[in-house]
Amino acid sequence: MTRYKEPAMANGSSFKPMAIPGLTLAQPRQSNAPKNAPKGPKKKSKAAADAKIPKGPKAMIQAPPAQRRSSSPHKIPSKASGGVPDPTPQYMAQANLSPERLPQPRRILIIMDLNGTLLYRPNKRRPFDFVERPHAKTFMKYCLDAFHVAIWSSARPENVNKMVEQLLTPEQRERVLVVWGRDSFGLSEGDYNAKVQVYKRLTTVWTNPRVRAAHSQAHKGGLWNQTNTILVDDSLEKGRSEPFNTLTLPEFSGLSTEMPNVLPQVHDYLNELAYQADISRFVRQSPFKLDPAYVLPEHTA
Repeated sequence: MTRYKEPAMANGSSFKPMAIPGLTLAQPRQSNAPKNAPKGPKKKSKAAADAKIPKGPKAMIQAPPAQRRSSSPHKIPSKASGGVPDPTPQYMAQANLSPERLPQPRRILIIMDLNGTLLYRPNKRRPFDFVERPHAKTFMKYCLDAFHVAIWSSARPENVNKMVEQLLTPEQRERVLVVWGRDSFGLSEGDYNAKVQVYKRLTTVWTNPRVRAAHSQAHKGGLWNQTNTILVDDSLEKGRSEPFNTLTLPEFSGLSTEMPNVLPQVHDYLNELAYQADISRFVRQSPFKLDPAYVLPEHTA
């Protein structure tokens, strides 16, 4: 059996296949939703369809129990650190429109978290020893080959550098648009050294000169925005300012009992997002959902 040929992208290039056996860029389907995504909000769930976001610091968006940190809760950031953001009315109005599928995939922007998403640090006394989530290196290689990638972690810069060194080769790191740590959140000195909730405002990434220049239509005024960006993180709350541009996966804790094939399912979902005219609309209607019965396809020659 021959492997399915990757569909060409709009600019004439093509995605390189992921090295995990059996995983290739999804073929176009009639449905907007990938196989592992729910079919969209039920008609009777008007509140869910309206996608209203709670206001104020006391109404933090809560991830499912399996995705919460097991340690003590984070403190609310001070006003000097930007406080607690909410999505703008303009953002919500656009995200509430109907999804539309493109005939060809495109190179979207992936903003990747590290600790809890791709790696786990089992011992704080050995801060540079990390356990990788299954398929982490292969997954990152695929993302770099297929998409534009930025790395943004709430860990301190020295820890971020060590995590990146473990996951990526020097050549791969050069292809990452930005590698940011805790010093990129605009935190006050007190909040920087405290356990506060941080927020990944995607506008901070979108306005970075190197990130802006990476857009294929930058010379014509093309911009990164809610239509073409996804944050991959184990914390839903961190993506509060752009909630429908966040792919939330379970926190990785390095346990043998955890689902081993999380990243292959993220891979499939990202491939579907590459076909979406507006990522925020699709994620609102069909958020990422793990399939507990998922089996990694066997390699086909």
